[in-house]
Amino acid sequence: MNTMEKTVSRLFEFLMNEELWLRIGTGVLKIVLILLICAIAVKVLKMAVHNVFKVRQKAPLRISERREMTLARLLDNVITYVLYFIALLMILDTFGVPVKALLAGAGVVGLAVGFGAQSLVKDIITGFFIIFEDQFAVGDYVRIGNFEGYVEEIGLRVTKIKSWTGEVHILPNGSITQVTNYSLHNSLAVVDISISYEEDIEEAEKAIRELLPKLPEKYEDMVAPPQLLGVQNLVNSEVVLRITCETKPMSHVGVARAIRKEVKMLLDERGIEIAYPRMVLHRRGGEEPLDAKWQRQQS
Repeated sequence: MNTMEKTVSRLFEFLMNEELWLRIGTGVLKIVLILLICAIAVKVLKMAVHNVFKVRQKAPLRISERREMTLARLLDNVITYVLYFIALLMILDTFGVPVKALLAGAGVVGLAVGFGAQSLVKDIITGFFIIFEDQFAVGDYVRIGNFEGYVEEIGLRVTKIKSWTGEVHILPNGSITQVTNYSLHNSLAVVDISISYEEDIEEAEKAIRELLPKLPEKYEDMVAPPQLLGVQNLVNSEVVLRITCETKPMSHVGVARAIRKEVKMLLDERGIEIAYPRMVLHRRGGEEPLDAKWQRQQS
C-alpha cells in the first residue's frame, strides 16, 4: 500500500469515527442552545425594562418622559452587549478555549489596548455625562456641529441624529463638544403681515386683535394667545405688522403657517388689501403717454 492509499485510509477512519461526530453534534447543539437562550433572555430582559418604565409612568414621582426613553434605549444596548458577551465566552468554552486564563489576561491586555483606544474610552465617558447631565434625550431636536435633527438613539459610544429629510447622522460621543437643544423650552412663532399703504392700519390692527384670542381653541400647539406687537417696518409698498405666539417646543413653524392662513382669511373677509408689488409710471409734463408713443412708432 503506497503513501496515498494510507492517507486516504486514515482520513476515512477519521471521518467514520463515531466519537468525533458525537462531539461535533454535541458542540453544535450546545452553541445553538446558547444562542437561543441568549436571544430569549435579551428579549425578556428588554420587556422587563420597558414594563418597569411603564409602571413608573403611573407613579406620583417620576422622571421626564424623554429621559425615561433615553434610559430605556441605553439599557437595551447594555443588556444586548453583556448577554452576547457571556454567550461568546460560553461558546469559546465549548470549543475548549481556556476562558479563565483568557479573563485573567484580559486585565493586562486591556491596559495595553487602552493606550490605543483612548477615543473609545472618551466616547463612553462623554456618553455617560450626556445622559447623567440630561444635555439631550431621545426625541429631542438638537443641533450638534453642522448636523441638525431629532435624536434617534443615545448609545454607549455613538449618538444617532435623524434630519428632517431622512438622513441619519451617526456621531461619536467624544466628538460632541457643543449642543443646541431646541426641545427643552417653548418656541416662539414670529409672523409678519404686510398691509397696503392705502388701507386703514388701525382698522386692520383692531380686526387682527379680535381674531388672535380665538386661535388657541383651534390649535393646541399654542401655549398662549398670539400677540400683535404693532407696526414692525415701513418699506417701499407695504406696512409690516408683527405677530408673535408662544408654542410648544418645535411647533413654531406649523403655528406660524396657521396664523398666516387665519389672518389672510380675516383680511379678505373685512376687505383689507394685503400689499403686493406695484409699478407706477410717471410722465413728465408735455410728454406724450408711453403707449401712444409706442403705437406711433409702430405705424
